Order: sequence, then C-alpha cells, then structure tokens
Amino acid sequence: MIEHLIENPWWWLGLAVLLGIGEILTPGVFLIWIGAAAAITGALAMLIPVPIALQFLIFAILCLTAVWVGRRWYADNPVASQDPHLNDRTARLIGEIATLAEPVKNGRGRVRIGDGVWDCSGPDMDAGAAVRITGAQGTLLMVEPA
Repeated sequence: MIEHLIENPWWWLGLAVLLGIGEILTPGVFLIWIGAAAAITGALAMLIPVPIALQFLIFAILCLTAVWVGRRWYADNPVASQDPHLNDRTARLIGEIATLAEPVKNGRGRVRIGDGVWDCSGPDMDAGAAVRITGAQGTLLMVEPA
C-alpha cells in the first residue's frame, strides 16, 4: 500500500498544496518556492515515469533552484512596506522633539524619550532644554536645539 502511494506522482501535488497552505498560514515567502518545486516534480513524474529516488533528486535540485530564483527575484523587486522603520527604533525617533535629562557637555549628554533615557551627542546645552533628534549612530542620538 505505502509503496503504491509513493510510486503515485499525485502525492507530490498534494505536498505542493500543503506547502501552499503553509505559506498562507505562516507568510514568509519561502514555502511557496518549495511548493512550486513539489508541483513541478509531480508534473514531471506524471509525464515521465521515473523511479522515486530520481524524483527526490529532481525535487532537491528544484528546491535549491526555486529558492535561489525566489531570493534573487525579491532582491530585485523588494516589497514596499507601509512602515519602513518598523524595526528601526532610532530611525523612528529622527525629527522628534525631546527633553535633555542630563546636560550636554563636551558634545555628550542624555535625552529623555518617553520613559527611557538615551545617550546623545550635540552642542553643549543645559538639562531640561528641548532638542530635536536629527540622526543616530547605533543607539547614540544626534541632537540640536529645538
């Protein structure tokens, strides 16, 4: 029974459908390429009867090729984000007005943002002064008088 199921190329198409469903449930733009490889393997196995070992070799080669092509395509055609600074907190702060928690002396100080305090760099100013965040280098914020 199992041998008959393995020799039947329809199971490749079933695998392709399952991988497609997996991509829909957990979008990561990865399973779709593996699913495409499974679908092509199934189609080839239906057209040309080949041993199961060769089917797995074809599937492996198609997986590598499909993932490589997919990565290249997404590198050349990036998906525009509605929030490009979603995971870049310092970039989100640029342009914000904040208050100095500690004075800036010799170009270094600390600025209060929300409930946190960040290191900052800018011209000398007294604590409590309003500053505009103009840039960032890692977690060091660049500020200027607001």
